[in-house]
Amino acid sequence: MSGPLTGLRVLDLSRLLPGPFCSLLLADLGADVLKVEDMGMGDYVRWSPPYVEGVEDSARSALFLALNRNKRSIRLDLKSAAGREVLLRLVRDADVLLESFRPGVLDRLGVGYERLREENAGLVYCAITGYGQDGPLRDRAGHDTNYLGLGGLLALTGERDGPPVQASAQIADVGGGALMGAVGILAALRERDRSGEGQLVDVSMTDGALSWLAMQAAQQLNDPAGTPLRRGGLPLSGSIVCYRPYACADGWVTLGALEPKFWQAWCRGVGREDLIERQFEPPGSDAHGEVERIFAARTRGEWEAFAREHDCCLEPLLELDEALDSELVAAREMVVGLDQPGAVEPVRMLGLPVKLSRTPGDPTRAPGPVLGGDTDAVLTEAGYTDEQIAALKESGAAAGPASGVRGSFLG
Repeated sequence: MSGPLTGLRVLDLSRLLPGPFCSLLLADLGADVLKVEDMGMGDYVRWSPPYVEGVEDSARSALFLALNRNKRSIRLDLKSAAGREVLLRLVRDADVLLESFRPGVLDRLGVGYERLREENAGLVYCAITGYGQDGPLRDRAGHDTNYLGLGGLLALTGERDGPPVQASAQIADVGGGALMGAVGILAALRERDRSGEGQLVDVSMTDGALSWLAMQAAQQLNDPAGTPLRRGGLPLSGSIVCYRPYACADGWVTLGALEPKFWQAWCRGVGREDLIERQFEPPGSDAHGEVERIFAARTRGEWEAFAREHDCCLEPLLELDEALDSELVAAREMVVGLDQPGAVEPVRMLGLPVKLSRTPGDPTRAPGPVLGGDTDAVLTEAGYTDEQIAALKESGAAAGPASGVRGSFLG
């Protein structure tokens, strides 16, 4: 069955997490995503452990496979005129080009947006950067923690008197960059259906992370008193007793009884109707202490049984290994097995979270690519003869599968 994006051609010049996660969504939904990689290590995440035994070195990283299944790979030297000419030829038949360099890098190489649109006026060009294509920090290096810090999200995460708490997932990279990039690309493609013209999609991971604070920012911007919002003071980040994680006898549970009906159901279920009027008291209050003692008296399994009887937004807090092995994850097909050449058994990884009823995506349609493994096929599709392909390789402008390449994720 064809995916909803079958026929869409994407050139992905990005690496590591934000860009590859963005193109992963497109690839899982059927797009033909071609990774355009350099002549050295290629995408750095190729060399990040843990490794899958038996798989070719440049495609043995489980992290790489999780982000780059269903894609192809070509190696080009964009610092050479011949390598840039190959990219320009590929652009003529592409729908999307995705990159994550600092602003101006491709312009300096002579293959920036304005040059590429001369080859293909319908090209949708998406640039995912830390701080955007303009503004005072456009040239600054950064990582997820920096973007969360500048966007205000990190300052609001944690207990009132404690330090800021870094999330375990890369919120700015994925939520602020990859997801916003995918939305921007699809929006630009939809507009192209009407106008026939492509456009530049400028995604700043800092902008994207800040947008996650839509409700908090609206509160801050429209508070007549101008009272600053601070860590530990927001209702949905732990400042009220009805909406917090709680330790139980053998682990943790999450209570999300925000609406009065759910809080009342919990209070009545535990035989403490006297707590109903104390729903919104803060941590450290007498009510908070009482709720802590109630939760500590039962095991997580007992609270799961309680939640089945009382509809009160109460669930166990699972460790990652428990979540991946849960009935819910299995039912939603959120863990899948990828058949990677050389692997003894399918490589397990997360599935596609977008479920379409008529044209579903396929997270296991094709394996993750060897570095440069598709160079010859892609060049042939682009119209190069065998002799021209050999000349490109001889000149160092392009290369096929990497042989003996080794790398380090932090090298």
